[in-house]
Amino acid sequence: MTFPALPATLEAALAERDYSTATPVQAEVLRPEAAGRDLVVSAQTGSGKTVAFGLAMASELLDGDGRIGFATAPRALVITPTRELALQVSRELAWLYDRTGARVATCVGGMNPSAERKALSSGPAIVVGTPGRLRDHFERGALMLSQLAVAVLDEADEMLDMGFREELEAILDATPDGRRTLLFSATMPRPIEALARRYQNDALRIATISEGRGHGDIAYQAVTVSPPEIENAVVNLLRFHEAETAILFCATREKVRHLHATLQERGFAVVALSGEHSQGERNQALQALRDGRARVCVATDVAARGIDLPTLSLVVHVEIPRDAETLQHRSGRTGRAGRKGVAVLIVPFSGRRRVEAMLNRAKIAAEWQDVPDREAIGKRDRERLLGKLLAPVEVEEADRDLAQRLLAERSPEEIAAMLVNAHRASLPEPEDLIANTPQARADAQKDRHRPGFEDTVWFRMDVGRANNADPRWLLPIICRRGHITRNEIGAIRIGQAETYFQIPRTIAEKFAAAAARTGASDGEEEALMIERSEAGPREAARSNRQRHPSRSASDNAFVKAKPTGRNFGKKNHAHSAAAGPRPGKPAAKYKHKRKQP
Repeated sequence: MTFPALPATLEAALAERDYSTATPVQAEVLRPEAAGRDLVVSAQTGSGKTVAFGLAMASELLDGDGRIGFATAPRALVITPTRELALQVSRELAWLYDRTGARVATCVGGMNPSAERKALSSGPAIVVGTPGRLRDHFERGALMLSQLAVAVLDEADEMLDMGFREELEAILDATPDGRRTLLFSATMPRPIEALARRYQNDALRIATISEGRGHGDIAYQAVTVSPPEIENAVVNLLRFHEAETAILFCATREKVRHLHATLQERGFAVVALSGEHSQGERNQALQALRDGRARVCVATDVAARGIDLPTLSLVVHVEIPRDAETLQHRSGRTGRAGRKGVAVLIVPFSGRRRVEAMLNRAKIAAEWQDVPDREAIGKRDRERLLGKLLAPVEVEEADRDLAQRLLAERSPEEIAAMLVNAHRASLPEPEDLIANTPQARADAQKDRHRPGFEDTVWFRMDVGRANNADPRWLLPIICRRGHITRNEIGAIRIGQAETYFQIPRTIAEKFAAAAARTGASDGEEEALMIERSEAGPREAARSNRQRHPSRSASDNAFVKAKPTGRNFGKKNHAHSAAAGPRPGKPAAKYKHKRKQP
């Protein structure tokens, strides 16, 4: 579909970039019924949505000649979740509006705020930024929103997932009532629906995502491995695909750091992106990927948002995404603008059911496979080498003379073999993986248990989620009461009103005696009941359901405790003392002696 009639300045910019056909999302936002209206657009990453909202807001920015002059205050505001995406959007809008005279200012964390304030005072018509930095400039009086005509929320679902609701509301509440609001999101969860209802008026809904597969240009694959062999699986996947550019997604900075070092040692040209890297380091890493000095990027979800690499053809989910939306966002880094891509999930044996459910929710049909082995990689290497050597090539005279000298010293077969060996020597060696057999899966299940915890005894404490029980203060109490170390404590299950934990049977009697003896002291912390539990957490979960039949299944389940401490110790000054204990703290009986491990 060709573009409809546009201002001459924008048509010239599109022609210069060889934009002759509108993508589905671009065509939809330019329909006559969309003109001047608030829009809620569900579109995949890589579908041309930056140009789409750039064209959609042109009617509010440009005069009859397709130009805009010096702006006393911004006319358009684009909010994105990450620095990389903000910089990418700024570059796109800069060339699109280059002939209109509009200035584009960018405001993101990690950059010089003084330089950004200077840019904001120079009369930009369009401002692009991240929520936190934009709110900071607004509250300091550097960003004026009184004349705003269009507000664009790009990847709004990710901004809410990252906890930017407060910043978004503060910014949107300060904009004029008559402004247009264009909301772009790859997924439409309930929080997005609520945001649309609050800040939009009679919004037109546009959906360009297929109802079938999550992304038609991405081939999804899933491989099952033993947990200790995940890194070996990464090596073999990289070697098998030999993608020009690949991204490996991890859940934490620590995992990014470790995998980056491992792949460097194995000979891969690899860079890392995570929240611990400065903006300068991120820019250097991305530039290395763009100019081919690096071919692999190990990244966290947040750091990789907004990355647009034309040569990216492989995404590997080293750690399982937390939900279907994250799976789609990660995978959407490839298969962009009509190009084909591959997304591979590395799934531990025990995680297959969870991943199958996630793929079903995302309406993605993934092909379950084994990790490529040494034989499969060798076959691919031979095919790639033959294609490379048989491709036409221009030979310089000096190279031709060298070839004649080689032929005089060696046979053609010897020269060809030497060439193959030289090519193989430049490639990292594949790994030998354990075959994906029922016995291997059973052995992996056994290996999940920590050494020394094959035979354990459950103990019970009379404190749980109702008291905001948290492993960060439970662990020191258990250690002090039982005269043990944290390494002698096994699994912890925190329930609604009680907590269960494992102690190796070899020290269970000693622990029980020490816990009873220390419990006889006068301290309130020591007054916590610790006793042996024959039934363990399963029986407690059953009794919980009987006492609270209306409670949801998620509340009844006893989940493995993780020391997140999200609400730990936060003060809530607005909370009335008469209302009981403050949110985020345990009940008064247990709170005063809590210590960090």
